[in-house]
Amino acid sequence: MPKDYYEILGVPRNATQEEIKKAYRRLAMKYHPDRNRGNKEAEEKFKEINEAYAVLSDPEKRRLYDMYGSAEFERRYTTEDIFKGFDFESVFRDLGIDLGGFFKRNRRGGKTFIFDLGDLFSNLFGTYFEEEEFSPFGEVYETIQMDLPLTIEDILKRGEKEVILPGTFETIKIKIPKGVKDGQILRIKRKEGRKTKEYLFRVKIVPDSGYRVEDGNIIIEKEIPLTSFLLGDEIEVTTPDGKKVRAKVPPLIKPGAKLRLKGLGLPLEGGSQGDLYVVLQPKIPDKLTSEQKNLIEKLKSTGL
Repeated sequence: MPKDYYEILGVPRNATQEEIKKAYRRLAMKYHPDRNRGNKEAEEKFKEINEAYAVLSDPEKRRLYDMYGSAEFERRYTTEDIFKGFDFESVFRDLGIDLGGFFKRNRRGGKTFIFDLGDLFSNLFGTYFEEEEFSPFGEVYETIQMDLPLTIEDILKRGEKEVILPGTFETIKIKIPKGVKDGQILRIKRKEGRKTKEYLFRVKIVPDSGYRVEDGNIIIEKEIPLTSFLLGDEIEVTTPDGKKVRAKVPPLIKPGAKLRLKGLGLPLEGGSQGDLYVVLQPKIPDKLTSEQKNLIEKLKSTGL
């Protein structure tokens, strides 16, 4: 039977995006995996409302669905088509579900990656990427792996990161160690009756459009006026953790040159600190005033 996505989410056909989002969130929390562990009916309902949201939250998919109708839309488009471009990680993070560590460690030490949609939902309502081993003494050891996204700001502050434990609504704080690296595993063990749970958090440094990291050094780009390249200048630089620092630009410096701000990079093992490198790029104006044009023409006549 064709699916009526509007009916599934309980919204009218003229519902706004905000109304659709609110309806989805209300139903998603009702059928949330952590509240319906092992419930096959809730799993199917959760899958269904995500499918409806994947279509109705996307303007183009919604337009096609409205144009063709549910029966023809279902005939034309596969489940893969429907979920194409759907940001599971972002949407599920909003519900307290972290998909960053969506892989399972097998008993041979390797990793099995789960990518099928059926596997995704069944794992959410089942074991949540966990592995259990039984000891001869009656104890149960459970290993759960997930990613720990960290921004450069998180690392610079060297504080704690709050995360929701998978399979629960409980939050814990993880201390960010000095010199933490991308891919590093942080381990936390917890005893729960006969069961010992070991959480393996794999550090994942989140890319930032304004910064990049190389060997503990932070590299940023900054545009400065053309005159600063020729005459030198003093500029203000904002570090990833929000600090304002001053840096001197020497005269006759070339575009692409780097200014090194010592000790303002990431904390490193052994107590040292990386550096912050500012890559200078020319700021080209969108347009010139008559006065600027005249001055540039005069400079041009001097061979500059």
